[in-house]
Amino acid sequence: MGARGFGELEAVIIERIWDRAEKTTVREVFDELAAERDIAYTTVMSTMDNLHRKGWLERERIGKAYRYWPTHSREEYSARLMREALGSGGRSELVLAHFVEQMSAEESEGLRAALRKIARTKRS
Repeated sequence: MGARGFGELEAVIIERIWDRAEKTTVREVFDELAAERDIAYTTVMSTMDNLHRKGWLERERIGKAYRYWPTHSREEYSARLMREALGSGGRSELVLAHFVEQMSAEESEGLRAALRKIARTKRS
């Protein structure tokens, strides 16, 4: 399941699904998108089915329809993108150094907190 595998519409739909607290149907996503653009119900349905087949959405049958929810969070997706970039960007220690140089003080503190948390977990 490659993180970069989202098409344009897949990206729009998965973002909408991530923004929801509850499971959702094709109809609910379609109604939201149709208010903003000219789009067919079947296009939304097939795109959500594609995301399910790619492993990004899970679903359960409710009557004749499905209710969908994400299998990975937006943050997990972002981490996958970062991992792919780190793996394809040359020497990883230099990529990381350049990345850290571009961080704000707040982001840098967030990174330090995450590293401390991981270190505590590994010691346990």
